[in-house]
Amino acid sequence: MTEFLNLMLEPLQEVFLKFKSFLPNLLAMLVILLVGILLAKILRIIVVKLLIAVKFDSWSDRMGFTTLIRKGDVWTKPSAILGAIVFWLLAIVTLMVGLSALKVAAIDQVVGHFFGYMPRVFSASIILVVGYILAGFVSRAVLITAANSGFHYAKLLAETVRVLLAVMTLAMVMEQLKIAPNIVIAAFSIIFGGIVVALSIAFGVGGIGVAKRMIEREATETTAEEPKDEIEHI
Repeated sequence: MTEFLNLMLEPLQEVFLKFKSFLPNLLAMLVILLVGILLAKILRIIVVKLLIAVKFDSWSDRMGFTTLIRKGDVWTKPSAILGAIVFWLLAIVTLMVGLSALKVAAIDQVVGHFFGYMPRVFSASIILVVGYILAGFVSRAVLITAANSGFHYAKLLAETVRVLLAVMTLAMVMEQLKIAPNIVIAAFSIIFGGIVVALSIAFGVGGIGVAKRMIEREATETTAEEPKDEIEHI
């Protein structure tokens, strides 16, 4: 009977000892999560107040960010959205740090991959923001220049430039994130080439009438400037 009880109790005792050695790691993870989430909330409040102080929402309205997020049916202020992004980024980092405190080999490997991938996410975010701002700036510059020059398709040209820059930015972001780079490059080449060809055809077909009028006007001016032969009748 004693041997049977020992046979039953030995696995339980082993589990208890492992849990006892694992308990400090679990408590450390819970403390890290609690402190990290608290700090993330404090930083979110600080970031939102700082953005409001520098009038980030007004700047977003001028740059078109507000219009972009409204198209996605998001009605929160840009400052609050950026504050939420900061909060969730810190919350995810806190979770990964807390999981690493458990000192489990499989979890440590996942955490290592996560922190190794974070610089790519950060650089891709910067590329996306800068690309969006640059696309809007260049598009407006093209629109103003073409409109002042009397070009009839100024709006179409500006929108085409914006789309081309947006596609290029998206391709750069996906390449930075290493999301199927070969497919991304092939798709970007096809889309970019297709847009350029379509634009060339559209301007070629649309410019036939303009070219015809220019040629006719030039021919009329040339004819009017030619000296008339004086013929004397006897």
